[in-house]
Amino acid sequence: MPKVTWILPSGDKITADVPVGHNLMEAAVANNVPEVIGECGGCLSCATCHVYVDAEWADRAGPPGDMENDMLEVTAAERRGTSRLSCQIVSSDALDGIVLHVPQP
Repeated sequence: MPKVTWILPSGDKITADVPVGHNLMEAAVANNVPEVIGECGGCLSCATCHVYVDAEWADRAGPPGDMENDMLEVTAAERRGTSRLSCQIVSSDALDGIVLHVPQP
């Protein structure tokens, strides 16, 4: 099962096994990752699951789609080049070990 690590603004880390096919917002909520809320349940209508993909993983995670790109314009935290909505990143063997940074609230 692929591992995902969320690095919190404090530097603390939360690591969890995430079944293939689950999105990383669902995994963050299930593992009580602070500040990853997912109010819309992954419907691309809230941007409360915003994360920064670690630079080493950005190419493998891929770029945001058009709708995601639009929602990234309204995130509470600063948008960066590696910003993604974690509801749009799906766990896969290729993402085993991915690191996500949780923005400062």
